[in-house]
Amino acid sequence: MTKLYASVALVGVVAFLGASAWYVLSNSPNDEFTECRQGQVAGGDIGGPFTLVNTKGQTVTDKEVLTKPSLVYFGYTYCPDVCPMDMARNVEAVDLLAEKGIEVTPVFISIDPARDTPDALADYATNMHPNLVALTGSDEQVRLASQAYKTFYQKQDTGDEYYLVDHSTFTYLVLPDKGFVDFFRREVTSEQMAESVACFVQAGKGGS
Repeated sequence: MTKLYASVALVGVVAFLGASAWYVLSNSPNDEFTECRQGQVAGGDIGGPFTLVNTKGQTVTDKEVLTKPSLVYFGYTYCPDVCPMDMARNVEAVDLLAEKGIEVTPVFISIDPARDTPDALADYATNMHPNLVALTGSDEQVRLASQAYKTFYQKQDTGDEYYLVDHSTFTYLVLPDKGFVDFFRREVTSEQMAESVACFVQAGKGGS
């Protein structure tokens, strides 16, 4: 996906989220994560159950995948620039957190299941990070997962196999037993992401 299409997709999904049942948690006195937030806006209806297919061709659910703090990103392996940069940032943040003794799972959910087969994602995961969980599925499985996280994607109809897919570019932080707690925009650096995630993890332990 080009940077132009990324910007268009971002504007579209932000408008959609603004119209949904989101609320500003920073204004809530009961928010245990107030000091940690990057996105400032979050909603109780973001995230949720999904059923997808892993790189071994096995059907898995969110309960099996999101067992640790996780950074969830929706993209596709043929993406020429945006996805590789975002995922490189995400896995670098995971490595920075590992240095702090915090285990975080990087998760990549393909929005291009026609090309992103389990084998293709296995190669992608091997090249990206040893702990990366890469997931695909049927068109319906991917659509439902995308809807759960309020993401946007749309295939460009070029009539050939070299099509691009426009999509939103948020990275979602999900904590076990807490669910979705915040999102990160593209401009957030790996260092900032790691610092924020560490804050959420520590705050979550304090609230458990």
